[in-house]
Amino acid sequence: MCGRYALALRPSQIRQMLEEDGLDIDDAPEDEGDGTPRNSYNFAPGYHGIVYRANTPDGGAGHQATGNEKQQHAETNDPTKQAGSCEQVKYKLQSMKWGLIPSWTKRNLDYGSMLKTINCRDDSLSSPGGLWATMKARKRCIVVAQGFYEWLKIGKDKLPHYVKRKDGHLMCFAGLWDCVQYEGSGDKTYTYTVITTDSNKQLKFLHTRMPVILDPDSPAIKTWLDPSRNQWSSELQSLLKPFEGELEVYPVTKEVGKVGNNSPSFCYTPG
Repeated sequence: MCGRYALALRPSQIRQMLEEDGLDIDDAPEDEGDGTPRNSYNFAPGYHGIVYRANTPDGGAGHQATGNEKQQHAETNDPTKQAGSCEQVKYKLQSMKWGLIPSWTKRNLDYGSMLKTINCRDDSLSSPGGLWATMKARKRCIVVAQGFYEWLKIGKDKLPHYVKRKDGHLMCFAGLWDCVQYEGSGDKTYTYTVITTDSNKQLKFLHTRMPVILDPDSPAIKTWLDPSRNQWSSELQSLLKPFEGELEVYPVTKEVGKVGNNSPSFCYTPG
């Protein structure tokens, strides 16, 4: 699983790094002010992180649509009508809350319920239906991180390790997002989940699962984010596999285990 990661960068820094990696970004949150995502070396569920996605309609949030509204909704969600060609699709960075809340949810979930949807197993997407059915078809995204933490069990003890790309690039986790509008509220809440897969050879010693990591300059990430692919397919499923690139993995201080603690030292081996 992935229950904690690091992202201690401002939106402008993230935008610059991703654009240097070849990703198009037409909009991004401000570095300060309302709606600014959190930056932390100890990023926990419930925090507002940075998600990269196609700028498509929210879909599903709010009141139940009438017949005419359903027709309008279908048209605005039709990729052939929202963009004449793939070149017209715009992409953006957006602040969202970690822990996916489905659009049909009527009331705000408690923290324990939200923890159940911080991750989504890749094999849970291979069957039709289920919790993720709508999101996997139309609401795929990339969750941006500098690295993530995993705990190695040694007897009764747990030793935190930090995992990052060896080449220094940002990690682009495959994710799903959704938008919910609770009963009696005029505000929309955007949330996301991180998709996990089997660990690669480097991480087998640490945990059985790891986030799906896509290369920012790869055809895979373009396929994953393509809004014209609005039906789940074997091609999309095949993208969800262990990372084949090189990673750096090393133990870090146990202080990272407490939510709320935050220090650059969490990303380095204790001296």
